[in-house]
Amino acid sequence: MPRIPFADVRFPPENLQSEFEINTRLKRFLWRYRENMENPPDELGLSEEDRAKIERRTQKYLRKVANQSGLAHLDRKDRARLEVFRNGARLMPVETEHRVDEIASALHTEMPWMAPATERLWQDMRASVRNGDPAPLVRPMLLVGPPGIGKSQWARLLGDLISVPTTIIEATGEPAPFAVTGSQRGWGSASPGKVLEGIMASQIANPVIVIDEIEKAGAVQSTGGQRYTLAEGLLPLLERSTARHWSCPYFRIAFDMSWVTWVLTANTLRALSEPFLSRCPPTELTALTQEHLTGFAEREGARRDLPQDAVDAVKEVVEAIRTPHHVSLRSVVRMLDAVEHAVNRPVLH
Repeated sequence: MPRIPFADVRFPPENLQSEFEINTRLKRFLWRYRENMENPPDELGLSEEDRAKIERRTQKYLRKVANQSGLAHLDRKDRARLEVFRNGARLMPVETEHRVDEIASALHTEMPWMAPATERLWQDMRASVRNGDPAPLVRPMLLVGPPGIGKSQWARLLGDLISVPTTIIEATGEPAPFAVTGSQRGWGSASPGKVLEGIMASQIANPVIVIDEIEKAGAVQSTGGQRYTLAEGLLPLLERSTARHWSCPYFRIAFDMSWVTWVLTANTLRALSEPFLSRCPPTELTALTQEHLTGFAEREGARRDLPQDAVDAVKEVVEAIRTPHHVSLRSVVRMLDAVEHAVNRPVLH
């Protein structure tokens, strides 16, 4: 499994002594040096001036090491958090075009109505394998279509198929710009953001990151009146050349975010800027048909090992509704959940 340098810092040596150990070593050296002098002083003990000089030299050495590493501005806790990247971060590879074909086939079999997205992904992944990339390089995807057709579920399935973590961020929930990119110190909720936190937890540099309903993301405003929008914060992450050296506002160091697979979903293109759309051209998706919904119910029911008559009942409900767009994939999943709950409910005597 390949590894890449992920954090743009020089970690101090693992065997670097602590401040106390360096201080003690210098004191012992000075005492032994005086002891071995031809004309040792009458008092071999260390004066207050000696101790102060040793302390200054200890601090000077530690500052020099910290400055060379690029971590001097961080406190001890945050430096410890970044230790997970001492040996870089892992990339989960897709090594052959045949494996790419299997992934695309599995996606299409499970969710055939997502064919435009699957085909785009398939082309990118095959090109990446031919280029000899250590992991799939997929251009950022903006999936645009009606709600409830499974855009996020498609992305989650993709993550499962390539064996990487998937993080889903609701753009309408928390302050989305900070949830994705993190926030600098001075904000009450300062943090590295969910994307970097997920990579720190898994140590995998090519996760799938889903931002749901990005067109509905609001802006946040600092006490100084400065506005931050999610689309603006994403721009340097969506361009590979800038994502390679993306500067984290929380840690204030650069990370290689160029291997992240971005899947952004939207119901409409309204409120999305031209600079954003130029980096993330939309993939248009259509509403589900009854055939899509009943096929999904059949496959999902089989995966859950539900009784066939119960799955047929769910399909009959879907077929009885004359306008399929009134039934979403979520509706079918909820019906199957209810069936599964009823089947697994303990029998009362």
